[in-house]
Amino acid sequence: MSNGRTLNVLVTGGSGPSGIATARALRDAGHRVFTVGSNAAHIEAAAAEAGGGITPLVSDLASLAEVRALRASVAGMAGNVDGVIHLVGGWRGAKGITDQSDEDWDFLERNAVTTLRNVTRVFFDDLAASDTGRFAMVSSTAVSTPTAGGASYAAAKAAAEAWTLAVADGFRRAHAAAAGAGNTGQESPDQEKPQLRSAATIFVVKALVDPGMRAKAPERSFPGFTDVADLAAAAAGLFSTPAGELNGQRLLLSR
Repeated sequence: MSNGRTLNVLVTGGSGPSGIATARALRDAGHRVFTVGSNAAHIEAAAAEAGGGITPLVSDLASLAEVRALRASVAGMAGNVDGVIHLVGGWRGAKGITDQSDEDWDFLERNAVTTLRNVTRVFFDDLAASDTGRFAMVSSTAVSTPTAGGASYAAAKAAAEAWTLAVADGFRRAHAAAAGAGNTGQESPDQEKPQLRSAATIFVVKALVDPGMRAKAPERSFPGFTDVADLAAAAAGLFSTPAGELNGQRLLLSR
């Protein structure tokens, strides 16, 4: 938990409706928010729509070098990062197994897996050292019930989930190592052990819906879809929830 201090939170994939809603919710919760996109005009417009006080940044998250430069930029402005809400993704599908294309797989692997790998590798130490370190990604119910047409999409999301669970294990190990280093041998056997501070969490949705989608199809009810406002509220709530309740968890947000 934040212990009253202002946290530095990065929202990757910040140009879309979910990024705008999440940045706004985090800013309203009192955090210092940085949103990241690959197109300067788009991320600047999104940050402006989310509201004042949000800093837009440009980075190709599929490039490890650019993510390292991103961290250096944020550190120069605000210090270490306390939270990363990873919203980079995208959908590609086909009719079945045989027409799953290499082009679609390359797109999904780049957006769903490579960007997440780069961001977590670069920001892991920041998040592990924070007293309220949080990482969250958005996955899909398709991982549990994959279809032939969505094979590539479900496989990429499953890989991203596996990596995130490994990050959760990394937080557990880093915390245990830090606690061990601080053990002087004077603690009593029944003394309460220090609580986990950092957490990696998976938000699971069927699909996301935003006000623009509702306006374009007012006759649709979007059953099972998660509103981007609900995703944003869940992201903001991570920082007021104990890490031990979040680390390595798949949290279903679908209705």
